[in-house]
Amino acid sequence: MRFLSKFYIDGFILSILATVVVASVFPARGDAAAVVDWLTKIAIALLFLLYGARLHPQEALAGLKHWRLHLVVLACTFVLFPLLGLAAHVLVPAVLTDDLYTGLLFLCLVPSTVQSSIAFTSIAKGNVAGAIVSATLSNLLGVFLTPALVILLMNTTGQAQVDPSAIIDIVLQLLVPFFLGQLIRPRIEGWLARYAEPTKLVDRGSILLVVYSAFSAGMVEGIWQTLSPLRILLLAGVCAALLALVITATMVAGRLAGFDRGDRIVVVFCGSKKSLATGLPMATVLFAAAPVGLIVLPLMLFHQIQLITCAALAQRWARTAP
Repeated sequence: MRFLSKFYIDGFILSILATVVVASVFPARGDAAAVVDWLTKIAIALLFLLYGARLHPQEALAGLKHWRLHLVVLACTFVLFPLLGLAAHVLVPAVLTDDLYTGLLFLCLVPSTVQSSIAFTSIAKGNVAGAIVSATLSNLLGVFLTPALVILLMNTTGQAQVDPSAIIDIVLQLLVPFFLGQLIRPRIEGWLARYAEPTKLVDRGSILLVVYSAFSAGMVEGIWQTLSPLRILLLAGVCAALLALVITATMVAGRLAGFDRGDRIVVVFCGSKKSLATGLPMATVLFAAAPVGLIVLPLMLFHQIQLITCAALAQRWARTAP
């Protein structure tokens, strides 16, 4: 890593790119995919257990009370993104096909990620407690808001349903481990302080598992082969431009709101991300009569770009943290 740093190449970004390559050549199929899915769930639960154990209860309570921060993040997720998605209609048909534009607008309507947003906030030494509340709140509200926005702004089957299992998954995978971590914090607080470096592997390892799982699913479904290389490059450019606009807007919003460094990091990472884990199941229900593979392609591509970009930002801000 020190050798690579001389050439301004971040080892974590290389790890993400290497994971994409491995998933492209050796995607998880059948039973292997089920194993990867369970490993990802276990890693995420362990991650939130450690977050709960690291955070002092007063810090967690402060995160709950920081309503201005959560409103800014929600505004970025469910107001700024949809407006940019609607504006992107000017790219049809020169840059995007109708199906790809539908997918681009859909990705603008899904909630923020939880696990990776909080992991990057932790790596960048931001306000982890605030990130946990903002990202979790975005996902919980997204279960209801995303189908409503899709029906309002897009042509769907009109059969959008709120799946109670999404709420149960959030509670079991995220909130239960976090509160368990809070309970056992007095017993393992010293151990975590002595072995801080190994626990960081959980942050990065969980992100790599998410990347491998998502890219494997795309390879197995064959959605990358449904478009020409030029069309995929154009779509990647649009996704990168969208992410750049939102990251810039979140940086400006954090400063205009008068937030400190830790809160501004939360706004960037929680306000600029989109959840593939939430978006894929919703797309299956909302677009039952449409080519779902093409519609979710922008979300999958955006997901990879956001992870690589946010990994670079997190590492950079970690090095400059006071």
